[in-house]
Amino acid sequence: MAAYEEQEYNKPFSFRVWGKMLPFFKPYRKFFAITLGFNIFLAGIDVVVPLFQSYAIDHFITVESLEGIWRFAAAYVAVIVIQTMSVYFSVRAATTIEMNVGKDLKWAQFEHLQTLSFSYYNTTPVGYIHARVMSDTLRIATMVAWGLVDMFWALIYVISVFVIMFLLNVRLALVILLIVPCIAVLTVYFQNRILHWNRKVRKINSQITSAYNEGITGVKTSKSMVIERDNEKAFFERTSEMYRASVRSARLNAVYIPTILLFGSVAAAVVLAQGGYMVKEEIMRLGTLSVFISYAVIIFEPIQQLARLLAELISCQANIERVMDLLEQEPNVVDKAEVIKKYGDAFHPKKENWEKIKGDIVFEDVSFRYPDGKEFVLEHFSLHVPAGMNVAIVGETGAGKSTLVNLVGRFFEPTYGRILIDGVDYRERSQLWLHSQIGYVLQNPHLFSGTVRENIRYGRLDATDEEIEEAARNVSADEVVMKLEKGYDSDVGESGGRLSTGEKQLISFARAILANPSIFVLDEATSSIDTHTEQLLQQATGRLLRGHTSFIIAHRLSTIRQADLILVVKDGKIIEQGTHKELLREKGYYYELYSKQFEEEASMKVFAGGTI
Repeated sequence: MAAYEEQEYNKPFSFRVWGKMLPFFKPYRKFFAITLGFNIFLAGIDVVVPLFQSYAIDHFITVESLEGIWRFAAAYVAVIVIQTMSVYFSVRAATTIEMNVGKDLKWAQFEHLQTLSFSYYNTTPVGYIHARVMSDTLRIATMVAWGLVDMFWALIYVISVFVIMFLLNVRLALVILLIVPCIAVLTVYFQNRILHWNRKVRKINSQITSAYNEGITGVKTSKSMVIERDNEKAFFERTSEMYRASVRSARLNAVYIPTILLFGSVAAAVVLAQGGYMVKEEIMRLGTLSVFISYAVIIFEPIQQLARLLAELISCQANIERVMDLLEQEPNVVDKAEVIKKYGDAFHPKKENWEKIKGDIVFEDVSFRYPDGKEFVLEHFSLHVPAGMNVAIVGETGAGKSTLVNLVGRFFEPTYGRILIDGVDYRERSQLWLHSQIGYVLQNPHLFSGTVRENIRYGRLDATDEEIEEAARNVSADEVVMKLEKGYDSDVGESGGRLSTGEKQLISFARAILANPSIFVLDEATSSIDTHTEQLLQQATGRLLRGHTSFIIAHRLSTIRQADLILVVKDGKIIEQGTHKELLREKGYYYELYSKQFEEEASMKVFAGGTI
């Protein structure tokens, strides 16, 4: 199977891309002002501190006098205290920015993910989504809170230091200034390459996250098929690729950083040689030389830091592009503005305006193709399903049975034509209004972490314990619950992992029944249930679905003989429709399917030693 190929993010620096982050930064502008203000102040203090050293040498050490030492000490201590307090308030503000921007970005993505259509999840691996929500948001928040502030500090510091050096001695200042272009050229050369490998590391990290997620969720399949070794080999190849990219980046850093330190040492040596001569000739005071040496040793670190942060700033743009790519994804199914105004949206429903659904459904000349497809899977299809009708949809695996129910549930919309519910085009009503009136029981149902009781209660959050237990009894789920150690208060595990598929189907069925929706969709809902339970469930289903419009996707044709209407799907097209008896009389495709399945079931009974 072809691997999902992630989009490349390698555009040059763009203020437009960063501008998309302003809505997330704006609420914390006060904290930005605090941390930037204190960093300007700190840059000034850091520049001034070496001047204390100069003053001490010229006024205490050289002249061998302690006159005024207490005033000097008090001033120095005061500066250190002010510096410490400034660092505290700056770090506190930066931490607030980091935590809140990261939280807001995660929340915005999580909320947006709730609105996206099925097609996005069909084409995007969970690992890539997880990397955007967790890793990318963390890096953006860290860069904004600390990187930008540190860049600002480094820029102010470097400019201030050169101004002071030129004021103290132009000749020595020029010596240090001449080395700066060398540092700049080296930085541009190395940082571009380091940036390239860092981007590759982050891309591979997304692939590893995706593979890790797939490996965990598919662990039962891996063990049953004994493919642990193959999984390990594939995972090893990905991690090895990340290792090689990380090593390349580390090697470049290992050459770059010592090279910068070498130039700093050369600058300090030149200043010491030139300055020593000038002190000897009494052209310069010893204290001034000590300031220059301090500046010569220190100045290249903020220059290096400035270059590194600039490269990281450009690199972080890729993280912003990835996050915004998710946030700018448009769902394929969107409510119109006037619909949202009346009915609300998923997060702000206006339930007082929701009409009760009777369940009368009309397909009116419906044609449909998937958003990424070229061919129609349904063409000029018309059908009237009166309220309360039981419709079965049958066909071989992959025939397109789920397409119809996905259209009914408005998880997809017709490409052409209309679907009417109670005589109104369902695009004139909200998605949430419709979804709240559909009870969906899947072949592989999803349970949330928590207890059995909590999972059934998702059907109707205000349901009492008695109503939950009654819903379970109605679908024979109580037999499963009673076998569990804590009954309804038993933990089902992540995604219901502590229960079998059949047990999850029963609990999912109870959840749907509790909601008492107008429309039921049962997608192979009894495929993993034993024969005895299935018989009990069919009896209950006949009673519970009475008066409700229902769509049943079935593989076992014996389970849908009592359906009011059977739709036979082949290659995405409805080729036959009618009741069970009518379709058998026609001796068409349905007759072939039914006969073949009957023969298979009969053979299985014979081999099992039963009777036909």
